[in-house]
Amino acid sequence: MPESSTLSLFLIGLLGGTHCVGMCGGIVGALSMGETPRFSLHLAYNGGRIASYAAAGAVAGALGGMSLALSEQLPARIVLYGLANLMLVALGLYLTGLTRALAFVERLGQHLWRHLQPLGRRFLPARTVWQAFPLGLVWGWLPCGLVYSALATALTSGSMAGGAAMMLAFGAGTLPNLLLAGLLAVRLRDYAGRPAVRLAAGLLVLGFGVWGLIGVARLAAGFNGSGA
Repeated sequence: MPESSTLSLFLIGLLGGTHCVGMCGGIVGALSMGETPRFSLHLAYNGGRIASYAAAGAVAGALGGMSLALSEQLPARIVLYGLANLMLVALGLYLTGLTRALAFVERLGQHLWRHLQPLGRRFLPARTVWQAFPLGLVWGWLPCGLVYSALATALTSGSMAGGAAMMLAFGAGTLPNLLLAGLLAVRLRDYAGRPAVRLAAGLLVLGFGVWGLIGVARLAAGFNGSGA
């Protein structure tokens, strides 16, 4: 499952781009304010952001590995897979606008963000890659339901390297949308905010979650049927 989960996270990052543009579009737009968009600044900013995702994924993978080590491997893995896919279902509904359930999860991260946000202001306006990269490092910790859903999947990797790899794949999926948001600015943000676009992306992510839950149910049924 780790390989399929990594691919799924890449696609979820890509599909969740409507949310990314809404959350980070203002910052990436500010990198171009008053001048011709500079690709190097946007690449440096996004590199920092994805590096923070990888660091968070390493922590999540390590925590997942500890939980597997402290219990019977398969039952614990089933629980982690179930949690990850429930988060994807919630994310899909959140992206469609049908529910604000993940807003509560985002609020949980606000305490950490209040301490980190002032650090990011030190690098604004970011006029060099040496300012844009640390700005991205800080902004990667912005409370975001999309990122938290991906981290729930990274828990299932069971290792620091696996969790980091999963979040790198997720970050790579978000990259095209945010690079375009920086270079096209307002035009892409307007497009991403359209209800039909958000609905389509949300339904596709919801489909990932439901498919994953079906797989978890089959795994659990096989485990129970084995008499373990």
